[in-house]
Amino acid sequence: MKRSVLALCFFLAALMVQANGIQEDVDFTGEKARTSYAFGMMVGNDLKQTGLEIDYSAFMEGLRSAMEQLQTVMDRDEALETVQNAFENAVRKQSVELQAKENAFLAETASLNGINITNSGLLYMVLKEGSGPKPTINSIVRVHYEGVLASGVVFDSSYARDEPEEIPLNMVIPGWAEGIMLMNVGSKYRLYIPSSMAYGERGAGQIIPPFSTLIFTVELLDIVPEDIPYAAGDDEEEAFED
Repeated sequence: MKRSVLALCFFLAALMVQANGIQEDVDFTGEKARTSYAFGMMVGNDLKQTGLEIDYSAFMEGLRSAMEQLQTVMDRDEALETVQNAFENAVRKQSVELQAKENAFLAETASLNGINITNSGLLYMVLKEGSGPKPTINSIVRVHYEGVLASGVVFDSSYARDEPEEIPLNMVIPGWAEGIMLMNVGSKYRLYIPSSMAYGERGAGQIIPPFSTLIFTVELLDIVPEDIPYAAGDDEEEAFED
């Protein structure tokens, strides 16, 4: 909790700079000023999406009172509780907005020609139908794919690496596994995976935001054969021959 409060306070300080513009009378060539400004920038960049509304004058007065040990209008415990509540409310508000945005995107996508929807809510479009076998949850598949966000940002691509991937279906997100198991070898599908079947309300690091629908264009090239166990009596050299 202390770390969250400290991070939030530094974020608010960065907002002050952003709101008022760079002050011309501040000498940013000094080491202390440059370090303070850089720290505010970095924390502000990390937390700028919280959506908090700040009274800058009140914030600066609270900051000055605390640092100069002046009389404050509330004690430390009340201040901590107030900041924590504000932060949690902002996160909840943002979550509601992101969910609404994703739901609107999924509804719009569902109305497109050629879109199919499974019982779980996975949306997919058949770009090319193959005639080979279908994988199971225990299969390892060889695929070419590109993953993008609803914004169009590419977050992963085997095409960019110019090399297909071999992926165990029992080790991937549920929506991806379900989508691949719909495909015959030789197929090419576009999968629209809701966040509830992917990374949910937490997202995945700095790459995939919370409540993100993941859009994969996938070619199922092959199902990787299971290793054939060595049988007694087989010639050992032949058993390990490629």
